[in-house]
Amino acid sequence: MIALADCNNFYASCERVFNPGLIGQPVVVLSNNDGCVISRSEEAKKLGIKMAVPAYQIEKLIIKNQVKVFSSNYALYGDLSNRVMNTLAGFTPSLEIYSIDESFLDFSFLPPPQAADYARQIRRTLLKNIGIPVSIGIGPTKTLAKVANKIAKKQGTDGVFVFETAAATAEYLQKLMVDEVWGIGRQHAAWLHANKIHTAYDFSQAPAHWVKKHLSVTGLRTKDELCGISCIDLEEFQSRKKTICTSRSFGQPQSQLEPLTEAVATFTMKCAEKLRHQHSAATELMVFILTNPFRSELPQYSPSRVIRLPVATNDSLELVKHATAALKAIYREGYLFKKAGVIVMGLIPENEVQLNLFSSSGTPQQRRLMETIDRLNRHYGSDTIQLAAQGTKRKWKLRQERLSPRYTTNWKEILVINVGNEKAPDGDNPQPPRPRTETPES
Repeated sequence: MIALADCNNFYASCERVFNPGLIGQPVVVLSNNDGCVISRSEEAKKLGIKMAVPAYQIEKLIIKNQVKVFSSNYALYGDLSNRVMNTLAGFTPSLEIYSIDESFLDFSFLPPPQAADYARQIRRTLLKNIGIPVSIGIGPTKTLAKVANKIAKKQGTDGVFVFETAAATAEYLQKLMVDEVWGIGRQHAAWLHANKIHTAYDFSQAPAHWVKKHLSVTGLRTKDELCGISCIDLEEFQSRKKTICTSRSFGQPQSQLEPLTEAVATFTMKCAEKLRHQHSAATELMVFILTNPFRSELPQYSPSRVIRLPVATNDSLELVKHATAALKAIYREGYLFKKAGVIVMGLIPENEVQLNLFSSSGTPQQRRLMETIDRLNRHYGSDTIQLAAQGTKRKWKLRQERLSPRYTTNWKEILVINVGNEKAPDGDNPQPPRPRTETPES
């Protein structure tokens, strides 16, 4: 048996962990630059707030129903996600982290009748130790575990569902549209509907040779998984990324080179940190800047530059040097730039880098320096150690007008407990009060 543990309304649930006054209140979390809704509490869903709807379109609804609105706080969400995954790992011999809020767990050591009780124990532990509610679906394959999880989410407080028999599985598959099956995309779903295959059960009963011919081996695996034949193994070790990109839209359009340089240097530092985390080195680097294509009345210019690095590296100093040089080569005055980004490409294992006699990159001294920077940033909070090129003004930073504190990753934003006669925050506040100490921009 395989279980899928999926955190309920994850970003909204994270905001509630350190502000219990939000429990029972409608909560939404917005995307970068406070643009669109990317997470909703159950209360917000009942108000009719849809995913990906622009915030300005529901402004009246937010005010009328006193919806609590938050800017995305990825430092907080990422840390709480790590805590959830580490807790789950203690309940299973094998764990696959599928996304920031989803994991597959190996339940093969449990007979189906005991799986549900064990899953409920996991839910209670996560809720007690971390404060994050989860739903758990259990089935003989990963695809059926995904289906079971959908059912578990609809069951309310229990939050656990197990496919114990083939008859029960077939009954639920007859109610599930083929569009909702994990691994079947929109185009394939439309094609299946056109061929009179409307439900997951219809698809599971289709001839194998026909499925393989029209949907390839991947489609055949999905069909077999729906029939209870396990074809997709748990991936305990995440594969290394082939490219890494860090990009952001600016809170305000930028026309000057200085803030663009600060942004590109910051994005490059993030890419370098991710490279070191997966023990890779980049052979190529791309820098791009974009004007706003929706502002047709303004001049448009969206250049990019790819640089072949002399030596594959994950050294922040080396990568920032080349990235800022690429930016200077493509920058032009007279344009309002809305977005910038850095992509590192051609990734290879860091222990397979061919060194250069005339380059200092990759030396033991440089590696120790990068390790020290990463260790300090992990311990004291992101961006504790920065390069001068990253600047301090951050005119380009994201618009995050409703950002909650980074309670668990920054010492200066640790939760403040009010005592004595001071009034504690309640659920009517859009967010808890910021700590009294000034903090650097995230």
